[in-house]
Amino acid sequence: MTANLNGIRSAAQKGFFDWFGAQQADIVCVQEVRAQCGDIAPEYLKPHGYHSYFHFADKKGYSGVGVYARRPPDAYLSGFGNPEFDAEGRCLEVRYGALSVISVYFPSGSSSELRQEAKYRFMHAFMPHLIALKQEREVILCGDINIAHKEIDLKNWRSNQKHSGFLPEERAWLTRLFNEAGYVDVFRRLDARPDQYTWWSHRGQAYAKNVGWRIDYQIATPAAAARAIQAEIFKEIKFSDHAPLIVDYED
Repeated sequence: MTANLNGIRSAAQKGFFDWFGAQQADIVCVQEVRAQCGDIAPEYLKPHGYHSYFHFADKKGYSGVGVYARRPPDAYLSGFGNPEFDAEGRCLEVRYGALSVISVYFPSGSSSELRQEAKYRFMHAFMPHLIALKQEREVILCGDINIAHKEIDLKNWRSNQKHSGFLPEERAWLTRLFNEAGYVDVFRRLDARPDQYTWWSHRGQAYAKNVGWRIDYQIATPAAAARAIQAEIFKEIKFSDHAPLIVDYED
């Protein structure tokens, strides 16, 4: 499972960890925890007997990613060797044998041109990291990519063509990841339907009317993607402005 929590403490108050315990997932990737270790209640560090691993941002109340694992990994790696973005807590990798599962949180560029430029720098640095990793390991990349890839992936695509998250350069980056780097959009491999979104603006009645964007992904190397048998966007309970994305993989 992967879920942008928009604050781990806020999501906890909305029942995320109660729901989490009933899912029996092997791995849960979380993003935008917006906390430091000392801010997280002990019961949310080891919920339901899971092991937890976090990469917190240096800045308090900002960004941060984590992984909850039923079984301890062989190794875990915080960051991807980029000082600017490792300081923002945007990437955590856990390893099981030849498989890497990564929780990632791409920067958002919607607040300013400066942040959009930071997003481009992240994309430029992260692509070669993913390409190199694919040459050595199977990979499942889980997280908030902050990009809707195609017109089917957001409700109002015409009016958002000049907005961060659906800019030509961002969409081209994902196309390159899938077509040239050889990664697979696991959800789209399993579900080609329109109106499947993972994020909704707080404005208006976006959630009630399902005026959303699909910006949360599980992206995998071909062999790992081929083992995916079922995908679901969980909307029955609203833990944040994002919905959890659940994918079942065969052993």
